[in-house]
Amino acid sequence: METKGRYYITTAIAYASAKPHIGNTYEIVLADAIARYKRMEGYDVFFQTGTDEHGQKIEGKAVAAGMEPQAYVDRTAAEIRRIWDLMNTSYDKFIRTTDDYHVKQVQKMFRRMYEKGDIYKGEYAGMYCKACESFYTESQLEGGKCPDCGGPVEPAKEEAYFFRMSKYAPRLIDYINEHPEFIQPVARKNEMMNNFLLPGLTDLCVSRTSFKWGIPVDFDDKHVVYVWLDALTNYITGIGYDADGNSEPRFAYNWPADLHLIGKDIIRFHTIYWPIFLMSLDLPLPKQVFGHPWLLMNGGKMSKSKGNVMYADDLVSLFGVDAVRYFVLHEMPYDNDGIITWDLLIERINTDLANTLGNLVNRTVAMENKYFGGAVAKPAEGVSFGEAYDAYDEDLAETARKVFANVSEKMKELRVADAITEIFTLFKRCNRYIDENEPWVLAKDPAKKERLSAVLYNLLEGISTGAMLLAPFLPETAEKILSQTGAKAVPFDEIPVWGKYPDGGHVTEKPEILFARLDMKEMKPKIEAVCPGAFGDEETEGKKPEAKKDAPAKAEEAKKEAPAGEAPAAEGKAEITYDAFDAMEFRVGEILECREVEKSRKLLCSKVSIGSRILQICSGIKEYYKPEDMVGRKVMVLVNLKPRKMAGLLSEGMLLCAEDENGAISLMTPADPSMPAGSVIC
Repeated sequence: METKGRYYITTAIAYASAKPHIGNTYEIVLADAIARYKRMEGYDVFFQTGTDEHGQKIEGKAVAAGMEPQAYVDRTAAEIRRIWDLMNTSYDKFIRTTDDYHVKQVQKMFRRMYEKGDIYKGEYAGMYCKACESFYTESQLEGGKCPDCGGPVEPAKEEAYFFRMSKYAPRLIDYINEHPEFIQPVARKNEMMNNFLLPGLTDLCVSRTSFKWGIPVDFDDKHVVYVWLDALTNYITGIGYDADGNSEPRFAYNWPADLHLIGKDIIRFHTIYWPIFLMSLDLPLPKQVFGHPWLLMNGGKMSKSKGNVMYADDLVSLFGVDAVRYFVLHEMPYDNDGIITWDLLIERINTDLANTLGNLVNRTVAMENKYFGGAVAKPAEGVSFGEAYDAYDEDLAETARKVFANVSEKMKELRVADAITEIFTLFKRCNRYIDENEPWVLAKDPAKKERLSAVLYNLLEGISTGAMLLAPFLPETAEKILSQTGAKAVPFDEIPVWGKYPDGGHVTEKPEILFARLDMKEMKPKIEAVCPGAFGDEETEGKKPEAKKDAPAKAEEAKKEAPAGEAPAAEGKAEITYDAFDAMEFRVGEILECREVEKSRKLLCSKVSIGSRILQICSGIKEYYKPEDMVGRKVMVLVNLKPRKMAGLLSEGMLLCAEDENGAISLMTPADPSMPAGSVIC
């Protein structure tokens, strides 16, 4: 396939102070999924990552460990690279800021900026955050703490070189206004403009003298280069930039970068400092900086001090690489923080991977072997099996075409979680296709053998189409599926073409279980063995307080007092302000899946589409609704309710119901059933 052009993508380089947790690892997996997808589309991708290895914090860590800083970062960088490789990430370049080439270029760039008049020597007096390697004025602090990490700051005063940020600020403001796609999501752009650029930039300290572990300023070796000027320039040094004008051909080919993928906590450095440094060097700015959200553990930011850290290698040892990749990619919304818990992780593996996908592939391959000895026959063109059967076939094919188009649109916007949801829409449609056609019934009638063959062909075609689309996200799983179905990957533009599975193909003789269902009772001791203290007080979260002993009696009394057919007399709650009401977000939802919660007598667990998001919601309505009756319903949902645990499951919202005087429940639904999911209820 002819290349569609080049595509240069980078992650933020990982700070080599400690082993990265799963929240840090999410970024490299996300970047890998985007890079793989762009390659599949036909782009010549260059994917760069690496490690940020200088600074006072690392110098302190090395001293505490009784090591030289270089030995310390050698060890930590090797550990970071090991985890990146463990997660099956396909980076093309792993740069280290201690690499000789990078060090020399940083010195050249610093000198060039100085000779240009953009850097000057002065004295700095302010508050310094060691964790962020950043200076702040008193007015920039939040509650006396670092505005970025919330950590402690300390007074610092020293001779330093400064960069004239204000010189380039108007030009950067104009650029951002003229290129609305430059900073994404939009909320990050607004934050940078309103909080930093429009109020006016102060000059930036770009050297330090109070520690030595950094790149020396070659014309004033008492100073080392500020860690962010050092780190940010990796994006050009890694592809061969030379400040003297002798850059490698790859630099001219790949720059400007198509995408800098970074955490939202370092958006300021990448959308203000970095563009201004590039302007000083007379280089074009990157096309886009995307500040992704955080992955939170039980709703809180991961930290060793809180004891709530999960590491990728521990998760892989328990669940496998692709299960972990699936969770972090699927559970992270576009612009809101995602949540990871042990219960939710196991729930997703069981419902999505083991049931929706794994069971689908296993039983389809098993039926092809059982009924046709593994040989796959392509249906004759134009053959009709009757109006109902033809409708099933066309709907399956149309679903595959729509899913391909929708995935393409979602990936253009970097909505990776939504793209994966679209792919699973196809797998769910394949499962429904099995229920519609009932192959086991067709197999009993010799006259319907041709129809049975066509059904299995269509299933294998649908599964293989989904697997090809899944390849950037779960590469090993996609490869296993195609191996079991006997299908071959096709060029990207041919994926939506129905009927690409070759006539006379063969499925594997013994289908492999892709993902086994997990039992929390069995997994808990295994998790505890790998991650001691993993559960803590988690089991008590979300439990309702015990009802008062006289509650049943009061309920009976209320029933007696209420006239038949009328709503019970409500005692009423305290008045609230309009602001309190306005803080609640109600939307129309569509129930995609529903099941009974085994550990509960009352709960149903539903997957509810809220437009571009899918929420898992537990509701005490089992007595009044069957799971199969819930699927497809439009409902009213409170979507910004703080998530909580219910019977071991995370519930992320609330379905609104009405209750009569007898305690009977009725779901609230929009009067117009065509109202799309995600519509605001106001």
